[in-house]
Amino acid sequence: MSVVDITPGRDERGTSRAVATSSRRTPSSPPGEPRRVGYAFIAPALILYVLFVLGPFAHTIYLSFFSWDGVGPQRFVGLGNFQAIFGTSGLRDAFLHAFVLIFFYAVLTTLIGLVLAGVMARARIRGMGVYRTLLFLPFVIAPTAVAVIWQWLLAEGGPINAALAAVGLGAFREAWLGSFSLALPTVGLIGTWILYGLALVLFLAGVQKIPTELYEAARIDGAGPIREFLAVTLPGLRNEIVVVLVLTVTAALRNFDLIYVLTQGGPGTSTEVPSWMVYNQAFVIGDVGAAAAVGVVLAILIFAVNFIITRLGTGSVS
Repeated sequence: MSVVDITPGRDERGTSRAVATSSRRTPSSPPGEPRRVGYAFIAPALILYVLFVLGPFAHTIYLSFFSWDGVGPQRFVGLGNFQAIFGTSGLRDAFLHAFVLIFFYAVLTTLIGLVLAGVMARARIRGMGVYRTLLFLPFVIAPTAVAVIWQWLLAEGGPINAALAAVGLGAFREAWLGSFSLALPTVGLIGTWILYGLALVLFLAGVQKIPTELYEAARIDGAGPIREFLAVTLPGLRNEIVVVLVLTVTAALRNFDLIYVLTQGGPGTSTEVPSWMVYNQAFVIGDVGAAAAVGVVLAILIFAVNFIITRLGTGSVS
């Protein structure tokens, strides 16, 4: 298709004339770079992901079908390693302990973060940035360092028991990490202390995107702090709650650092979790196939739980 452009001009004798120029329109093309350029940009990260994540995971799945001590010949056992996971009480208990930790790492952490975010969003506190930094600080400290600090604090002759005795509560002194009934909840509370700062920061970022008009309307309607939180803040943080739950549930199910430093699965088997069982089966017992099977089941469990959380959080499940 031609486009004719008529522009005024003059000939050699000074008389006006029309100069016609034509141009041909080029075929339209989609904006941006070609798709192959985008693939080229993500190729390095994709290659690394395949080599160091998908590749090892595929090899782990392969090893889960064999009985192997890591040195000698491999013996194919089919689904025998997976049957052992559900047939051995110790392995079943490890997964149950992981779900107990979900309460502390995910549920309790989310509740504390929501309450603190609701208070900070409503109140005008001077030095808010300092408080955020202090509350977020436990999350950025290396888990191993956190475990060593809490191991000292919770020792039988440590500061916490000494403080209880000093205020007349000596009857509540405990060997917190040596008790069959208290060791797992103690580890869970330490995990809560580490993660609630992350939840708080994410929730505070979510509160800032909630329109202030909604808060003003709620206050005009006579809503108090609790009703305002339930009617405005909580619905506005729906996406942030999903993100926090995904991160904290994953942390609970793959927890290893704290268990390794604090209890090493003890006392007895009261704090054994799947990640610890992977290490114990592979490097202590020497059954790499069983360790691989536990790792595969754990990976599937993490994916399934987070998939359910995401679907429920986005309202895709009726």
